Amino acid sequence: MTGDGLSGSDLFDGGDDLFGGDDLSGRDVSRGGNSAIGPTGPAGTTSPTGTTGPTDPESAEARAAEAEELAVEQALALVGTRSQAPGHDRTRATGPTPGRSGDQVNGRAPRGQAPTGGAGATDEPGPSPYAVPSPYTESAPGSPASAAAPGSPPTHEPASVPAPAPRSSVVDLPWERARAVAARAGRGGPRAVVRLALDRALGHVLAEPLAALTDLPPFDTSAMDGWAVAGPGPWTYDEGAGLLAGGQDARLPDGTAVRIATGARTPADTTAVIRSEHAHADAARRLLSTRRPVVTGQDIRPRGQECRTGDQLVPAGTVVTPAVLGLAAAAGYDALPAVPRPRVDVLVLGDELLASGLPHDGLIRDALGPMLAPWLRALGAEVSAPRRLGDDAEALRTALAFSDADVIITTGGTASGPVDHVHPVLAALGAELLVHGVAVRPGHPMLLARLSPDGPHVVGLPGNPLAAVSGLLTLAEPLLAGLAGRPAQDAYRALVHADVPGHPHDTRLVPVVHRAGRAGGRDQVAPLRYNGPAMLRGIAAADGLAVVPAGGVRSGTEVEILDLPWAPATPWTEGCFT
Repeated sequence: MTGDGLSGSDLFDGGDDLFGGDDLSGRDVSRGGNSAIGPTGPAGTTSPTGTTGPTDPESAEARAAEAEELAVEQALALVGTRSQAPGHDRTRATGPTPGRSGDQVNGRAPRGQAPTGGAGATDEPGPSPYAVPSPYTESAPGSPASAAAPGSPPTHEPASVPAPAPRSSVVDLPWERARAVAARAGRGGPRAVVRLALDRALGHVLAEPLAALTDLPPFDTSAMDGWAVAGPGPWTYDEGAGLLAGGQDARLPDGTAVRIATGARTPADTTAVIRSEHAHADAARRLLSTRRPVVTGQDIRPRGQECRTGDQLVPAGTVVTPAVLGLAAAAGYDALPAVPRPRVDVLVLGDELLASGLPHDGLIRDALGPMLAPWLRALGAEVSAPRRLGDDAEALRTALAFSDADVIITTGGTASGPVDHVHPVLAALGAELLVHGVAVRPGHPMLLARLSPDGPHVVGLPGNPLAAVSGLLTLAEPLLAGLAGRPAQDAYRALVHADVPGHPHDTRLVPVVHRAGRAGGRDQVAPLRYNGPAMLRGIAAADGLAVVPAGGVRSGTEVEILDLPWAPATPWTEGCFT
């Protein structure tokens, strides 16, 4: 290996064998990332779901175009591997209505219908995925959602779930706009302020500017070990006398000198400090002379040199790093005004997931539960232990209704398969849908919803691991940054080291690793292989994701880069993953 230690490995994406020899005839029928491959019936034949396909020419043409797009998507997943062809289901099926009437858990009533419309309603792309009236949109007059009087208590009866409209009626939000919606949702509400002792403030965000409570330094101090002198030399001194840091104020008569330590308060009327190596002490005569000319004020740190009382030291929104803690302590603080970390619950969905051991009998290991909690902590969140709910709509409804978190992350179940319960459950709870699908690959069936006007927010991640990472950086990261008061990740661009194929219509997020430029050239990023929706091998070796526009980019093109939490450019957080 040379350079970054990865050149020459099989992780890098050359892209030359993208389409060669692979059978793309199978279709991935996705349940938000948990896939089963099956053939797609042609127009006018029975599909795997048991429905009859369209027979008119226009519909047949549309199905053919969709099949072509799916083939391209599947081929993209084969970059660096020819072993599988994951894709995405593009229809939404009707889900069951979860919930029971009059449920009580731990003495509390579940959330009822949230007010419809409201902030964020204008960001919903296109028509609602549900038939009107919908809990996600303004209710029609006389509908059940509009029948409750203003100020009436929430009902425990979940709303009936309308039959979803076809997936094609919902337009995925452009990737850039989806991130903007998530960031705006995080900044939308009033921000709480807590005062944290210095030993608890690390990694939090300052809620207020940090103003100096004292001058720094608070008095004139010596910048060096040496001699404090007054007036012109030579100077007399007393053997054994000296000033140490923390000592009391003293006076220094003209023509005298006294030993002084770095950081010690200089006596009144001190002309200068002479460094020990520049002074000559005649012990017999008790006279001090200097080998160099003395300049008034030399090696003295005057009071207020760094700041004066009331000066702003750092602005609100600053992440509290070890250096900020040191500055705050020096400026007189015992506690800091901070924004509380957003509290996050993680709900892992899927009956097919194992918590331990090797995959067997159609069961696979849960990769997202172990990955999400430390990743979210690195984004500044306080995360509870992940809860595995399986494919249980009622368990999901109860977990959402009684969560006291600021953000709830779900994994899987965001598509339209028979056990994809996220959309029906959100509709039954009266949630407001802010983002319903994003034009990005992998991960387009991600969603962002708000259960009530004052939260919590729900981020629905697809079940495929890399697709979930895409949703994490597209929706969860900007949402959590807003809730925590953190500055948004600074966008920057880098040259891509190789050609990167693109999706015909959507943005693509591709794992990359930074490589130092050679011979004075610019730094570059190299795309990594194993970047299919179900793969983590590429992202495990990456330090960023390249934002590849529709159509792809050629080698040497600048692309936007999203740093991963462990990348050096990321703002410091406590232990990064602890």
